[in-house]
Amino acid sequence: MEKNVEQQILSKITDLPTLKTKVNEWKQQGQKVVFTNGVFDLVHIGHISYMAKAAELGDKLIIGLNADASVKRLKGESRPVNNENSRAMLLAAFFFIDAIVLFEEDTPLNLISTLLPDVLVKGADYQIENIAGAKEVIANGGEVKTITFVDGYSSTAIINKIKG
Repeated sequence: MEKNVEQQILSKITDLPTLKTKVNEWKQQGQKVVFTNGVFDLVHIGHISYMAKAAELGDKLIIGLNADASVKRLKGESRPVNNENSRAMLLAAFFFIDAIVLFEEDTPLNLISTLLPDVLVKGADYQIENIAGAKEVIANGGEVKTITFVDGYSSTAIINKIKG
């Protein structure tokens, strides 16, 4: 049987209602669901390290991906460099990522409140009490973790280096 790798990658990119059903199935199977989010515009070693560490905290890793409109509001009109479809497909190609869901809002609070992951992960530059969705996850019996970034890597720094 021939594998359609591109189709396997694309199948990880989903909408919130479909993902909610999938999360419920995973939890019924005793799988621990981890959620993190970000822009992931120009993926670099810092992103990969962060997402790999997040994946190690459970059985299934969901990435909430800022849609283009959200990125423009948060990072400025010149961003994102790569559009939401390109960023989603790139992330979905990682074997340790199980689902990608786009969100238009400035924060993933609606995604997190709907999905109620077992573990919510953000970078260590966040205080747990300031993480969108933290109180909802904790109230549901989940946990919130922070992960230290790899120093010296950011999409903004890469963009600035390219600009010279």
